[in-house]
Amino acid sequence: MIAGPMAIHQTNGPGAPHPDYAVTALVLQGGGALGSYQAGVYQGLAEGGIHPNWVAGISIGALNAAVIAGNPPDRRVEQLRAFWEFICRQPWWPSHNLTPLPSSSRDLPDVWRTWIDSMESARALLQGQNGFFVPRPWHSLGLACQGPHTASFYDTRPLRATLERFADFDRINRVSEMRVSVGAVNVRTGNFVYFDNTERALRPEHFMASGALPPGFPAVEIDGEFYWDGGLVSNTPLYHVLTAKPRRDALIFQIDLWSADGDLPNDLLQVAGRQKDIQYSSRTRLVTTTLQEEQNHRRLLHKALAWVPEAERSSAWYRRAEELSCIARRNVIHLIYRAKPHESYAKDYQFGMLTMNEHWSIGLFDMQETLQRPNWLDRPAEDEPFVTHDLHRVRFADDVFTQNSRA
Repeated sequence: MIAGPMAIHQTNGPGAPHPDYAVTALVLQGGGALGSYQAGVYQGLAEGGIHPNWVAGISIGALNAAVIAGNPPDRRVEQLRAFWEFICRQPWWPSHNLTPLPSSSRDLPDVWRTWIDSMESARALLQGQNGFFVPRPWHSLGLACQGPHTASFYDTRPLRATLERFADFDRINRVSEMRVSVGAVNVRTGNFVYFDNTERALRPEHFMASGALPPGFPAVEIDGEFYWDGGLVSNTPLYHVLTAKPRRDALIFQIDLWSADGDLPNDLLQVAGRQKDIQYSSRTRLVTTTLQEEQNHRRLLHKALAWVPEAERSSAWYRRAEELSCIARRNVIHLIYRAKPHESYAKDYQFGMLTMNEHWSIGLFDMQETLQRPNWLDRPAEDEPFVTHDLHRVRFADDVFTQNSRA
């Protein structure tokens, strides 16, 4: 039975990272309005008593990361809910403020859901989103000469106050409690950068920069440089987490909002939607496969170095090889949001309350299903140092799932 979208269950106690790993990381992909799926996933983690000690995000994933890291464990779900309800609230055009259980939302015919979603996405384009972004006056859109901070269709300055309302930035910068990383792109150089609280104090503009997707949103200035949404280059921080030093045993929950696998498009609107799926899917499987091979090689090197005579171990080549070797074990739990039949290319800016609650419920259900398989969280064996487990939802309406575990 799936918990209702408005049911916020607190954990028994503050929770902790998984005891078998030095790092328990939550990695959040970008995807706009789809990000409420990640909030539901986090609720499932919290209910399971697992609280990451590293959260990394891009775009909407960065905003979710700010709320998670910026609150104590026993308030994170509550504040995530408040954040999402706040930005989905509409002050002008009446919103379809529906908060049904998932079963009742599934009872709506697809044609009605398509109409509701179309109305909500059109409203977002015309009105913006409460506490998130507002349209620029039409007469100002040609005034790009004012600078890169105005060269966009929407103004995101309201987001700063929203982040400060739902996240404590003093807490975000307490590295001893949680590591926080968000990705963005330097507009001038085109280089991808990570803003990390182990290297600098993070402020609202670092999270805003990670979600500044052009041409909708303007570049954000940080220390004299301007930055855009990290999804322009890479829509997931998974590689950053897996390659961080020192290399330690890690349990990583990778939460994707775009699926690389999908149906062939039959019209131009479907083409637009499929293009987004492919562009922003981040090629997570390629990253995990590549780094799995690398980790196997590093472990093999570690074993080979045991055969080196003691007299050779002071040499430069040995010290270099020792730095490259690694015995860390990595377990990646991969959850992917699966689009529903009625969803269109506008699903990433369809911030309606009905859809938000539905995404949240699906994310919660997916994580509950994942945690019912406790062996998936086990630390990998020495001879298999890198494993991944994937949960793929086939049909939410019937609660039918397939699971794939691959070493």
